[in-house]
Amino acid sequence: MKILKRASWLLFIALSTQVNAGHTRPTLHLVGDSTMSNKPNLAYPERGWGQLLPQFISPELEVRNHAANGRSTRRFINEGRWGMVLSELGKGDFVLIQFGHNDQKQSDPARYASVDTDYPAFLKRYIKETREKGATPLIASSICRRHFTPEGVLKLTLTDYADAARKVAKEENVAFFPMNKRTCDFLKDIGEPASNHYFIKVPKDLYTRYPDGKSDNTHLNVVGAAKVAQFFVRELKAQDHELTKYVYRDTL
Repeated sequence: MKILKRASWLLFIALSTQVNAGHTRPTLHLVGDSTMSNKPNLAYPERGWGQLLPQFISPELEVRNHAANGRSTRRFINEGRWGMVLSELGKGDFVLIQFGHNDQKQSDPARYASVDTDYPAFLKRYIKETREKGATPLIASSICRRHFTPEGVLKLTLTDYADAARKVAKEENVAFFPMNKRTCDFLKDIGEPASNHYFIKVPKDLYTRYPDGKSDNTHLNVVGAAKVAQFFVRELKAQDHELTKYVYRDTL
């Protein structure tokens, strides 16, 4: 009996090795900014929602997170990051593209992409070059910032870029994920006080970098990142997208 069990285990390892060597798994490539990216310093509370996404996805789909802090549609290309993603793309892969936060920054020419011309043009380039590799592009709008007025009304600071992303997706016949609307509606519903639980609130005298503490209304903590990842997988299911078959849960 022990010999049979050992033989079965060795066969399993051999088959798994063959699958990995052949790279037969489809891959979802994440391309975006800090709100999506992996955060290597787990002692600090910041997380990107792409970092939590694999917790909802079956191992049959590989998730590669290429998103990086401070990047825009323009900077991600100009730094060569997009070229690296293209070099990894295989036929049957997927690319989820989510930019907007840093594209708004007119004071920084290296990142700024005008909402009416440059931003749509860059998105169309991502779409075109993804398709040329035999992969499937997906477009998502940027997640909401936690900016409330003194009266407790949520400020909608990314609507123009979200609308531009939606328009490009429609023109190019690409699946669109309205993450801005999903997250803004959520923050409106729970209100300003409760929304604190999803973003970074650092007390003073804990991190050398922030001796006086820090209140960050753009970047997510682990709870916020998990919530946004949940919104994405639920949107996959709502659209009956082909990636839905790889979603094995929508609640952690």
